[in-house]
Amino acid sequence: MHPTRRTLTLALALPAAMASLLGAAPARPASDPVATGTDRHDPKPTIVLVHGAFADASSWSGTIRRLQHVGYPVLAPANPLRGLAADTAYLRSVLAAVDGPVVLVGHSYGGAVISGAAMGDSRVKALVYIAAFTPDKGESAAELAAKFPGSTLGDTVNPRPYPLPGGGTGTELVIERAKFHQQFAADVPTADAAVMAATQRPVATTALEEKSGEAAWKTIPSWALIGTADKNIPPAAQWWMAQRAGSHITEVDASHAVAVSRPAVVTHVILAAARATR
Repeated sequence: MHPTRRTLTLALALPAAMASLLGAAPARPASDPVATGTDRHDPKPTIVLVHGAFADASSWSGTIRRLQHVGYPVLAPANPLRGLAADTAYLRSVLAAVDGPVVLVGHSYGGAVISGAAMGDSRVKALVYIAAFTPDKGESAAELAAKFPGSTLGDTVNPRPYPLPGGGTGTELVIERAKFHQQFAADVPTADAAVMAATQRPVATTALEEKSGEAAWKTIPSWALIGTADKNIPPAAQWWMAQRAGSHITEVDASHAVAVSRPAVVTHVILAAARATR
């Protein structure tokens, strides 16, 4: 376990966050590597962005534009959301096709997926947890979400059956469309949240209940972004997991959909991780 690192407050993120709401990358001096697209060393790592439950890869759009603007290669695969071991194996297959160093970023349940997928992969130089689970071996997303009070997700989801590939029936969860905005993305404009609700990816209950394997954050440096208005994963749970992992912690006033509502802040944290590991 890494020693607890310096906790960051994001007073500097307010102008960046405002810029993100206006749909533009934050203005920076021409000498800043973020503005010029230059950095201290080459090659830049590939940033691999893994979405979580009730979302899809498009939730990273604002972050992807900013990272590409400064010259980072980016990949945002579709997370199957069908089982932790299966989703982790799938992400490993995605990483196998990436050349060079990698910064692995996970949102929500995606945090559990990146924690397993990075095990044994020396090319993964940093892990970034965005409003995410940071499980240890033997822990599930469901039990970590219930470890501290504050999650209201259980009151907003509906179970529904789906066919399993080998036969039989599984159960997946979706957030009720009428409740999606306030539960998942309260700081996202209503029209955008309605689109997110319509395109949400259901998650199998087995994915949330399955126990994690060995945790890569024990050997790989990690960063964490915590949204203080998160209604899916209690902020207290995120703090507890991030401190246990020895992550560099950044806090921002945001919902669980922080990648959509605060892409500039998310990009700031990812770039900090990318630069620190080069």
